[in-house]
Amino acid sequence: MSHRPGSGLAAVSSALLAMSRRLEVRDVLKTIVASARELLDAEYAALGVPDDHGGFAQFVVDGISDEEWRAIGPLPRQHGILAAMLHEEKAERLADVRKDPRFEGWPSAHPEMSDFLGLPVRDGDETIAALFLANKRCPRPESARGERCGFTEEDEELLGILAQHAAIALTNARLYERSRELTIAEERSRLAHELHDAVSQKLFSLRLTAQAAAALVDRDPARAKGELQQVAALAAEAADELRAAVVELRPAALDEDGLVHTLRNHIQVLDRAHSAKVTFDACGIRALPAAQEEALLRVAQEALHNALRHSGADRIEVALARRDQGAVLSVTDNGTGFEPRTVRRAGRHLGLVSMRDRASGVGGRLRVKSAPGQGTTIEMEVPGG
Repeated sequence: MSHRPGSGLAAVSSALLAMSRRLEVRDVLKTIVASARELLDAEYAALGVPDDHGGFAQFVVDGISDEEWRAIGPLPRQHGILAAMLHEEKAERLADVRKDPRFEGWPSAHPEMSDFLGLPVRDGDETIAALFLANKRCPRPESARGERCGFTEEDEELLGILAQHAAIALTNARLYERSRELTIAEERSRLAHELHDAVSQKLFSLRLTAQAAAALVDRDPARAKGELQQVAALAAEAADELRAAVVELRPAALDEDGLVHTLRNHIQVLDRAHSAKVTFDACGIRALPAAQEEALLRVAQEALHNALRHSGADRIEVALARRDQGAVLSVTDNGTGFEPRTVRRAGRHLGLVSMRDRASGVGGRLRVKSAPGQGTTIEMEVPGG
């Protein structure tokens, strides 16, 4: 890599743009490390975020494989040269870190490192992370004595620029995640109030009606039967109110978390709430246009609702997979199944019309595979954006 001002500026600009596109803290940390390693043409790079107990809450590396990292062992402690980066304001540029008096060795599986450049990442007066680079790649053959070319003063200046913007990116990511947490907490609080207002009155009525039925069952069975029918109706209404309140939160979660994460969370809730086993598998999914993701989510919810309420299934499998540039969703149950043509003639659509409308509305298509005693599969395919 050339370190002429023009190429250095372009490399810094690319690194800063890469960091600014990330919002999750973990993604920001990975981007900072990868950008620093590429910018300074180093063999290894790492970034550590300190905890309050003498260790690192997070430690991200680049240039080391997952297998090598697992072999190295637990996250490092804040000692030696690592501690210096967290407790001092200046950079450390060493020709050979192993000869520094603060060097305390490393695990047996740790790669050999010599020349070293470290810098604290600071937000005002607070050190929020430390950035480390090792083994500068030389643009020329190493000397006959085996010495490395080492990091330069210009490298230190470039890393300083990167660290300043890394602090901004990391602080913004933390604020974003905190904002998300607050939003989720607010949504949960709102949902609790809505559930209380919408469902509690019906549950209270259900309780009173059930008590009335119990009092009438011996002396007036006919009236008791009517009261029990009212109990069933109130229970169904309460369930529908609950389902509507839960479904209402889905678009917000979809915007924040994406389709796969949102659908997985929804299915985990259903799996806990019902006796049927509900599973989810996703393979090779990439981000789709917002309208397509919402349509897939809504169809999945409707299909799951039908399977749990009408099929009698004890197992429901949801799968989301990439197909060409688009995606295909399938919801399969092992329930009683039905004859789709008979359902249409009887005027019972089980939400099939709305699901087909959602699919066609985003340029996709819906297929229903079912037969009595053979379960049901709802499959929706959407093209790429």
